[in-house]
Amino acid sequence: MTPTFDAVVIGSGVNGLVAAAELAKDGWSVALVERSDRLGGFIATEERTLPGYLHDTYSSWHPLFVSGGAYAALGEDLHRHGLEYRNTDGLITGTVTDEGRVVLAHRDAAATAEMFSHPEDRTAYLTMLQRFLDNADALGGILGGEPRSPRVLRHVLKLLRRERFSGTEEWLRAAVTSGRSYCRGTFRGDEPDVLWSPWLLHAGLSPDHALGGLMLPVMAATLHGFGVPVVAGGARNFVQAFEALLGELGVHVFTGQAAERLLLTGGRVTGVATDGETVRARHAVLASVTPTALYGELLPQDAPVPPAIRDEAQRYRYGRAAMQLHVALSAPLGWRDARLADIPLVHLSDGSASTAIACAEAEAGLLPRRPTLVVGQQYVLDPSRVPEGAATLWIQLQELPYKPTGDAAGELDAQGRWTKELTEGYVQRVLARIALHAPDLPEKLLAWDAVTPSDLLAHNPNAVDGDPYGGSAELDQALLWRPLPSAARHATPVPGLWHIGASTHPGPGLGAGSGHLVAQHLVRGRRGSRRR
Repeated sequence: MTPTFDAVVIGSGVNGLVAAAELAKDGWSVALVERSDRLGGFIATEERTLPGYLHDTYSSWHPLFVSGGAYAALGEDLHRHGLEYRNTDGLITGTVTDEGRVVLAHRDAAATAEMFSHPEDRTAYLTMLQRFLDNADALGGILGGEPRSPRVLRHVLKLLRRERFSGTEEWLRAAVTSGRSYCRGTFRGDEPDVLWSPWLLHAGLSPDHALGGLMLPVMAATLHGFGVPVVAGGARNFVQAFEALLGELGVHVFTGQAAERLLLTGGRVTGVATDGETVRARHAVLASVTPTALYGELLPQDAPVPPAIRDEAQRYRYGRAAMQLHVALSAPLGWRDARLADIPLVHLSDGSASTAIACAEAEAGLLPRRPTLVVGQQYVLDPSRVPEGAATLWIQLQELPYKPTGDAAGELDAQGRWTKELTEGYVQRVLARIALHAPDLPEKLLAWDAVTPSDLLAHNPNAVDGDPYGGSAELDQALLWRPLPSAARHATPVPGLWHIGASTHPGPGLGAGSGHLVAQHLVRGRRGSRRR
């Protein structure tokens, strides 16, 4: 017999896991369909270099999750099933420039501001953060809610009452401003720019993209408030906690089953056909896929989808590619600035100055000459990940072309693909850039492993062109227009079909915003039907 469930969720990234758990917790019968042999999407921990060295293969940091609605709904259950976090109340992040200048951020915003050279910048920084905190409920509802829903109007009205028209307009102006311009207009010195502009890469932006002027204070406030939590024992334990919770709730998990097409009856989605079997859905199918896959592959041509939506899905833009580099060390690095040894996450960047250039080079198809490096030192928070006395580096490179056609430094032979030789050459450039600030890196380096843009796509088909963020997050493809101008709601034109995942609002990251939003909408709808 064909198995039938109240809801079927396609994809087991963080949004799929959250949606399945929240629906099942409300009493829905749920099936979770995953093409891979394991759950988690871009959440994994592996011994990728040497035995005893645990590396978070893809994502690692969870400030967006612990500050979001999904954690509020499921956190207690996940902790009951073994989830533990490691965090710090001290220094959380820092940036070291090419000349060796270091700008640091503390959990305490006032302590961070005290390190700025201009007294007026200290006041401006704390004012920026306080203004966000004063409006966090309204802004959170706007940025994290369904943007084209009457419910979001309540948050807009709340912002207008509190900020009046001029203050609300100021938030709107920040949304259409780049991070570079925002820092120039707000601060006299460059410390906030050097510190926070590289963080815009984690939102799929560059320092010169619109929306950065809004995201920069949001990111700063989030990190001051929630730190940089990592999962004790590795991110895989996050997935294992979900697996235990899903089992407890009776969710039926299909792994190794790629969704091939959606089944329609009378114009309504009623199930999913995989390469192994058919799974029926009584009420809803939630698809954590790209719009390209949803409207171009999964939905049959006779589905009730307006031609404009199919056209927009074909023209959906993907962003820069990324690479993960994992390094095993015999001992912690000896940074020239000893304070960096105790900081979980370090950026190597000159702020907007160098990061914007590297982004432009990557978007032109070139390997950046001076890439921005995201250097994670998770062992500082969680020593259980490495042998005693040892260390690892979790290095993220977010300014790469998927098909490199040249090298901005004129040193590497790029032939339009990531060959073994090209990968090794670029890794040596990255390691040499770190060694400028930690000269003992070569003698302590034991092994490294690289996950190239091609590897990202091979692991997860949502990472089209090696983009781990499910599509460009520039303003015209964000907020009211994500993923598509004609289909910017999570409810699709096809009855019973819901679109979730990084390609949908509120965008990429481990916040699980779309999975939580859709699950709660369905839960409210069924409860309302029961009452009626």
